[in-house]
Amino acid sequence: MENYPSNQSLTFCDRTQSTLTTRVVNLVLTTQEDTLNECHLTLQVSPASYQQIDTQALFNLNPEFRSPFSKGDFLPDSDIQLEITLKPDLLPQLSEHATTPETAATYLANLSQQTSLSPTASPSETEPQSPSSFNPLLNTENWFCLSVKQEQDSGETGYTTFWNYVNPTILNHPETASKQISEGITNFAENWAAANLTAATKDITEELVKGITNLFDGFETWLDNAFPQDNNNHTDSFASEESILATIIAYFTKDDWTFTKLQGQSILQMAYQGENGLWNCYAQARETEEQFVFYSIYPELVSEEKRLTMAELLTRLNYGLIIGNFEMDFKDGEIRYKTSIAVDDNILTYQVIKRLVYANLTIMDHYLPGIRAVMDGNISPEEAMVQIEG
Repeated sequence: MENYPSNQSLTFCDRTQSTLTTRVVNLVLTTQEDTLNECHLTLQVSPASYQQIDTQALFNLNPEFRSPFSKGDFLPDSDIQLEITLKPDLLPQLSEHATTPETAATYLANLSQQTSLSPTASPSETEPQSPSSFNPLLNTENWFCLSVKQEQDSGETGYTTFWNYVNPTILNHPETASKQISEGITNFAENWAAANLTAATKDITEELVKGITNLFDGFETWLDNAFPQDNNNHTDSFASEESILATIIAYFTKDDWTFTKLQGQSILQMAYQGENGLWNCYAQARETEEQFVFYSIYPELVSEEKRLTMAELLTRLNYGLIIGNFEMDFKDGEIRYKTSIAVDDNILTYQVIKRLVYANLTIMDHYLPGIRAVMDGNISPEEAMVQIEG
């Protein structure tokens, strides 16, 4: 990685044929075995220019791709810095003209000067230029914003973007792209969720759930637009090879569940309100074992003197159940209903998850009154079965 501090003007063209003038304060090139892998620019822009970037989603700065602000909004009187990275398809073009950060900075500055209007241009010549008249290296759509920040008296504030977790350069490496994309989506969603959890309930807000849903939809749309010729290859690979955890996060988000991820574990926690009660649920991704497990937890622990009786009831309930089974921990009296599936070839579809989850919830809700009757009353397991089956 080679770094070049700079202080030069650079003019970009956006999709509306308007220009955007920025100041480059740093340029970084990353190479591997003499091949250019990445080009980063750190831009400094005025609040007015940032407003243009923000409202038009320049540099692929889509609203759904942004994490929450770290320490409050930007102030209207201080410059803002953006870190952007070049679209991987254009790295060969840049490497033809530049081998060091300094020569790259000079080359981009020369391109900017060549395509900018001269100070003495006549009124007829001051119309916005067509994007085709700009070199692709100066098109905002060919750069991806990784982070945005502003220095304030109280410290630095700003936000990172989805592209900071899923750097576009990985899309040039299909053998590893799918795994890194799924991991990036998972990490971005987790950090986004953590930043939006309320201190009291640790629940994800409705706005956050909508935002994460938009993230998945937005990324799919971005793939459609950015790689139309390879769209099927990219999206099919992503759908079939993403991690189990990424898949279940996407499913529960799209299905409008409120959930939180347990810290340091591949487990999501959520609550479900059935017709007969409210209980907690856990969705677990067992990546190494290639398994997905869903649990419904009975809301009370069985007292020690009732555990043998409850074990008989659960044994009676399990006999004849096709999908899943009831379990009880004799140590603490926890009852849970478990459904699980082996993820063949690392493929887990939303429809499979839905069937597994709702079969679990339906069975727990159906048998919950019988479990409660044995726990709270003085009826036998056999009598409870009669009540349950009606």
